[in-house]
Amino acid sequence: MSRLLVPDALRGFAIVAMLIAHAAPFVPNAPWAVQFVTANFSSVASPLFALVMGMSAELVWRRGGAVGVTLLQQTLRGLFLIVLGVWMATWGSWLAVILSYLGLLIIIGAPLLLLRSSVVIAATAVLFLASQPLLSVARTWIWVYTAPPPVREVTTWMFLGPQYRVVNLLPVFLIGALLIRHGLKRDRLLWIMAAVALLAYLAWGFGQRFGTVLSGDYLDSLRDIGLVFAVYVCVVLGATVRREHAERFWGAVFVPLCACGQVALSLYLLHGSLIAFWSNAYGRPAENFYLGWLVIVPGMIVVGWLWWRFVGTGPVEWVMGWLSGRPKSSSLRR
Repeated sequence: MSRLLVPDALRGFAIVAMLIAHAAPFVPNAPWAVQFVTANFSSVASPLFALVMGMSAELVWRRGGAVGVTLLQQTLRGLFLIVLGVWMATWGSWLAVILSYLGLLIIIGAPLLLLRSSVVIAATAVLFLASQPLLSVARTWIWVYTAPPPVREVTTWMFLGPQYRVVNLLPVFLIGALLIRHGLKRDRLLWIMAAVALLAYLAWGFGQRFGTVLSGDYLDSLRDIGLVFAVYVCVVLGATVRREHAERFWGAVFVPLCACGQVALSLYLLHGSLIAFWSNAYGRPAENFYLGWLVIVPGMIVVGWLWWRFVGTGPVEWVMGWLSGRPKSSSLRR
């Protein structure tokens, strides 16, 4: 089955954004403007991964198959990500590892996509509105810190993670599925999303200027949604352009993005292992170490493109596909 361009490009953008965020400690004395841009890349990476996971989960349902078998396959994918995430957290790097959060996200989110679109829309709104009150209550749960490790870890992934929380990622996951149902096209919804992106980001900016915005609060979530919508709008506009010169430009942009998107999980583990090696040997740099940044950002992009170009499916993607009974396709279609 041919792959869709937009989800691959979005996943590629997400992994590149995460590479930029994770490489930031190599340049601790970067100018303020660079730090601001890096912070926005860091903010968009995790919700963009959630959006693409929702798209992918919806596409899996569209391929048909027995409901029970598909749910089992999605659960196995989620468990695989959880195991990888728990393992990576022991490496001693400065990464805030997201894989366990994404694993739990797909286990919880995939069954919800069996519902009608109207119900999914309602669930998305309810989950968003309930997120801040839920987090406020969860922050008072002192018992979590003395709970057995499985309970403590799952509760942290759901509500108490310092950077990521499934309760914040789940609405974005459902939005991704709804976008697939709507169709990845240039229409009125795309322009509405562009307007929402601007207004959401401005709302967060005003909130930051005149008060304190905690991670996971409404305004923080709006900033994330605004950034995700902005990236989605740009990718869809590029994918649907029909002017010759613009089409060539976007084609050149999409090739490395889609390549990295198809091997994103392998790149995630590879760059995490390199950062862990450096961190354990030397700690966080006190001065700018540009070679480290170059290895983690453009270096990983080149590795991702070369692997996709000459090998195809990423090794970690292949293992996950084999374990879940859904082998990965390595073709790229535009």
